[in-house]
Amino acid sequence: MARRIAAGAAYGGGSIGLLGAAAVGVLLAEVQLAKRQVGGGIAPVPPSADGRYGVAFTGPAEPLQLGLLGDSTAAGQGVHRAGQTPGALLASGLAAVSERPVDLRNVAQPGARSDDLERQVSLLLADTSRTPDVCVIMIGANDVTHRMPATQSVRSLTTAVRRLRTAGAEVVVGTCPDLGTIEPVYQPLRWLARRVSRQLAAAQTIGSVEQGGRTVSLGDLLGPEFEANPRELFGPDNYHPSAEGYATAAMAVLPTLCAVLGLWPESDRLDGARREDMLPVAKAASQAAREAGTEVTGARAPWALLKHRRRRRLPAATEPHPHLEPHEETGETGETRETGETGESHGEPRNLPAN
Repeated sequence: MARRIAAGAAYGGGSIGLLGAAAVGVLLAEVQLAKRQVGGGIAPVPPSADGRYGVAFTGPAEPLQLGLLGDSTAAGQGVHRAGQTPGALLASGLAAVSERPVDLRNVAQPGARSDDLERQVSLLLADTSRTPDVCVIMIGANDVTHRMPATQSVRSLTTAVRRLRTAGAEVVVGTCPDLGTIEPVYQPLRWLARRVSRQLAAAQTIGSVEQGGRTVSLGDLLGPEFEANPRELFGPDNYHPSAEGYATAAMAVLPTLCAVLGLWPESDRLDGARREDMLPVAKAASQAAREAGTEVTGARAPWALLKHRRRRRLPAATEPHPHLEPHEETGETGETRETGETGESHGEPRNLPAN
């Protein structure tokens, strides 16, 4: 099914439904019940995390440019502090690994579906002086809940990946999360939500890898933690992740984010003990969709590498510095000037211990 969706997206095929017409009527009552409970709390407006991270590493090297695109998960809806958003966590981690400052620009929009990526990419690429070195896209949940045709969803994503790659940016896609982990969703809607989410995630992987991007499956990454600590891993609206939930997701994405920039040790050897393999891209995508935290990266067509990178603990949550022009950042001696109260903590620790 994932291959059919990706092929339909690539070659202009019609809508490929993920849900049979007969099932729709059976599940209407379940959907209405879930809607009443999901979002029963109020998710705060996501804080802006744009700015510079790792100012302690200011030196001759230019700051890395990190772009974040997608929906409310990418925006960080559900937390109150900028340092708790996935963008801030990834920028801080990237700065610590690279030992370079990182400028974050987050253009994600809460409620966005994949067809909004065209606008977001245009916004991100409008400033030619700050072309991103690497971009992270998190999208797909709203496509499922709003029943966007899967081929349209994947077509929009692959177009965004292609535009960013053409502009010179590396791209990492966090694929559609498993909506079956949301607490107010009951059977049989829970089973269906999981199936649809995984099919879309696999199709997203096929399309993204074929355009030169890498993917990390978010899947049911929060599943075990959610079952044990639902109040800690999900925010007050029972839908968006909490600060701890975002940290869990960011830890899965960070190794791939660093690897795509050549900052993570790459090995030609596949670790069988970690279930790493080289598979046809469709099979790798399907397997990754079933196992959260799995990276898929293109090899020689039609093959792809399925990798399970070791996660690392993230630096302590930090707040961003406002972005400054080069002449404002340093004095004649090259020493960094004070630009905020939290600057001394950015970029620490230098060594990230294994999780």
